[in-house]
Amino acid sequence: MIKRLLYIFIFTVAAQVAGAQQLPLYSQYLYNKFIINPAYAGSDGFTSFNLTARQQWVGYDGAPRTYSLSWQTRILKRGYKLGTDLFNRTVYRAKTEGKIGFGGYVFSDKNALVNRNGFQATYSYHFWVQDYTQLSMGISFTGYHLRINADEHSFESPDEPWLLDNMRKGVFIPDSEFGLYLLNPHFDLGFSAHQLFGAAAKIGTERYKNYEMYRHINLFGSYNFNVGTKTELKPSAFVRMSEQLRPQIDLGFTYTYNQSFWAGFSYRSGGAIIGNFGFKYINSRIEMTSIYFGYSFDYTLNQIQTLTYGTHEITMALKFGDTSKKFRWLDRF
Repeated sequence: MIKRLLYIFIFTVAAQVAGAQQLPLYSQYLYNKFIINPAYAGSDGFTSFNLTARQQWVGYDGAPRTYSLSWQTRILKRGYKLGTDLFNRTVYRAKTEGKIGFGGYVFSDKNALVNRNGFQATYSYHFWVQDYTQLSMGISFTGYHLRINADEHSFESPDEPWLLDNMRKGVFIPDSEFGLYLLNPHFDLGFSAHQLFGAAAKIGTERYKNYEMYRHINLFGSYNFNVGTKTELKPSAFVRMSEQLRPQIDLGFTYTYNQSFWAGFSYRSGGAIIGNFGFKYINSRIEMTSIYFGYSFDYTLNQIQTLTYGTHEITMALKFGDTSKKFRWLDRF
């Protein structure tokens, strides 16, 4: 009886936590904005593969953990063909205009007893609004399997009403995301909306029959200050909010040297200080290829920190096209 009550309590807490953190939190979104904004796909001209692993509150049983593998690219300008303009003059036009981007990722997210495993497919479009200022738009289709991770043998009765078969087997939930991204050599701004369908998972009990997927909004911005020939300082702000929660704000500051090493810190409202660092390695054996590695540590400013070893996040990226050729999408001539 005590064991069953304990699981009921854990499940209740899990549902409350999942409602407050339905989407994964990330601390290194500066280095892979695609995971927070679909419009970022292909915006920089790279073809990138990113792997992220995040373990929240290490040492605390049932704490959130997230793994994701993402890919993004841009169809660059390739080759030219003869054509005519409005005045019947002969001109050269690129066969591909370099305005289209694609991306996608797969993810596994566990929050207490709630498991989400799914995928995302993204289409993006990029165009110039002013010299050196690019506006990007992106839309994504997302689908994931939502399941309560509970073993029926943990309960005295197989008909335990708190965990019916629908919860154990899980449900598939389709959804969509939309984003805007403004990129300039000195600054960038982003807006994204997630879980646009606002779907409800039909779990089966009166208490959880409308386990809703709340819409989330992200706002992001940063500015680059060049303080030397190889040194940059970047303040940044990130705001996340949803229909049922007040906004959460990250305020950060990053130091970058020679585009190859960076270190920074940020404060997250609600009680967390985040430190991060990373570096880039240029692989001379594989032309136009760079490898990125980043690590972050979240120190929580509340009582749960005394029970854990903090939150750790590791990211690795492989980027192709890391030379001047990556700018084939620019209108340079």
